[in-house]
Amino acid sequence: MDATETLTPPIPLRRGSGRIAALLGLVALADFLIFGQQPGINLFLFALAVCVGILLSATKSPSPLMVALLLGFSVLASAPLLEAPSPIGFALCLVALMSIALVSGRLMPRRLTGLPVVFFRFALVIPVRLAADIRKYLATPAKRSSLVELRRGVGLWIMPLILALVFVLLFAAANPLIESALRSIRFEVLLRLFDLWRIGFWMMIAIVVWAMLRPHLKRRAARSQAGRPFMIVPTRNTPLGHASLLRSLILFNALFAVQTLLDLVYLWGGADLPDHMSHAEYAHRGAYPLIATALLAAGFVLVAMRRGGPGDHSLLIRGLVHAWIGQNILLCLSSMLRLGLYVEVYSLTELRVAAGLWMGLVAIGLVLILLRILLNRSNEWLIAANLASLIAVLYISAFIDFPAVIARFNVVHSEEISQEGPPLDLDYLSSLGPSVIPALDLYLQMLPGYLVDKRNQALAFRYYLVRDFERRPRDWRNWTFRAARLETHLLSPAAIAR
Repeated sequence: MDATETLTPPIPLRRGSGRIAALLGLVALADFLIFGQQPGINLFLFALAVCVGILLSATKSPSPLMVALLLGFSVLASAPLLEAPSPIGFALCLVALMSIALVSGRLMPRRLTGLPVVFFRFALVIPVRLAADIRKYLATPAKRSSLVELRRGVGLWIMPLILALVFVLLFAAANPLIESALRSIRFEVLLRLFDLWRIGFWMMIAIVVWAMLRPHLKRRAARSQAGRPFMIVPTRNTPLGHASLLRSLILFNALFAVQTLLDLVYLWGGADLPDHMSHAEYAHRGAYPLIATALLAAGFVLVAMRRGGPGDHSLLIRGLVHAWIGQNILLCLSSMLRLGLYVEVYSLTELRVAAGLWMGLVAIGLVLILLRILLNRSNEWLIAANLASLIAVLYISAFIDFPAVIARFNVVHSEEISQEGPPLDLDYLSSLGPSVIPALDLYLQMLPGYLVDKRNQALAFRYYLVRDFERRPRDWRNWTFRAARLETHLLSPAAIAR
C-alpha cells in the first residue's frame, strides 16, 4: 500500500488521552501567547510548541536523530516570524508543521514529486479532522451509554445547585464577611474568558492543531478503467496534432523573433526611440503583457511536449520548442529590464518589487520546462521543482524588510540627492510605516541646505512615524528582530539629534 494512502486507526485510549492533553495544553498556550497580542516572537514560540506536541503524539516514537532534525527544520522554517511576522512567514511555518506532521504519521510519499498532491489532500482534511474524530468517538455504544449517564448525573445536580445558590445569597445578606468575599470575586474576568471571539479563536486553534497531532489522509478511490488518463494519439490534422503544432511553432518563433529583435535594439542596445516616445514609456507598456505572453507560451509548450505527443516523434518540433523557450526566457529578462528602466524614472514601489520577483519566477519556470524536456522528466517533477523555487523565493523574501529597501533606494536615487532621479515622494514613503525612518534620516543628512521645505516636510513625517512606533505594545510576546533593530537605530546619537 502506498504511504499516501495509509488510514489512521481509531484513537487508542492512552494515546488518545495524551493527544487530548497536548491539544488542551496547546490551546491554552495559544490563548496566553497570541490572543489579544500583537504578532511577534509569540508566533515563533507557539510553532515550536506545536512541533514538540506533534513529536510527542506520534504513533511510533521517532528516533532521537529524527527528533533533532525535525526540531531544527521547525526552527529554520519558523525563523522568518522572528524577523517580522508576515503572511509569507506564517504560510511557510504552517507548511513546515504540515511536513512534520506527515513525517511523524508516516504519510510522506516515497518520491518527493508526490509532495504537492499529499499536501493538497492533507490541507483538505485539516478543517474536518477534529469534528470527524469527535463524531467517531461518540458513535461507539459505550460512549453513547456514557453520555446518557452523564446527562442523568447533570440532571441530578440541578436542584441541589439552585438551592445552594439561594442559601449563599441569604447568607451573604445576613453575614457581611460572606458578602465582602462575594464582592471581591471579579466576575468580569471570568466572563472575559467566554468572549465569543476568544471561543472562536480556541476552536480555530483546536481544529488546526488536532489535525497536526493526528494526521490522516483519506484513501483514494481505485481508478477504474474509464478514469485512467488516456493517451492522445497524435494525428497530422487535429488542432494539437503534428501539422498544426509545426505551423504554430514556426509562426510563434517568427513573431517572438520580431519582439526579441526590437528589445535587443531599443532596450539592450539603447537605440533612440521615436520623438513621441520615451524609454520609460516603452518599458512600462511592455513589462506586464510580456509576462502574460510568457505564461501562455509555457502552457502551450506543456501541451505540445506532452507524453506521447508530436514532440516525442519529431526532432523539428523539439528544436522549435527549444528555440521558443529560449526566446521566452529572453522575453522575461527584457521584462525585468523594462521594469528597471521604469523604476529609474518613477521610483520603486512595493508592487514593482513584487512584479520583479514574479518575472524572475516565470523565468525560472521556463528554464525548468526546458530541463523537463531535455531530461525527459514528468509533469510531477516540474510541479515539484516550481514549488521548490517558489518556496525558496518566499523564504528569502520573508527576511527582507522591503519598505526599508524601497525607501533607501528611492532616497539614494531621488532628484534631491542624486540630481538625476525623480523627486522623493514623501507621502508614499510615510505610508510604508516606521521601517523607512533610517532612510528618512539618510535623506535629512544628505539633503542640501537650501531645500528648507523638503526638510521640514521630511521632519514632520519622521516625527509621526517615530510617534506611532513608540506607541506600539511593549509586551515581550510582540518582540521582533526588525523592531529591535529600529529601536537601536532610534537610540543612536545621530538619530537622537534629529
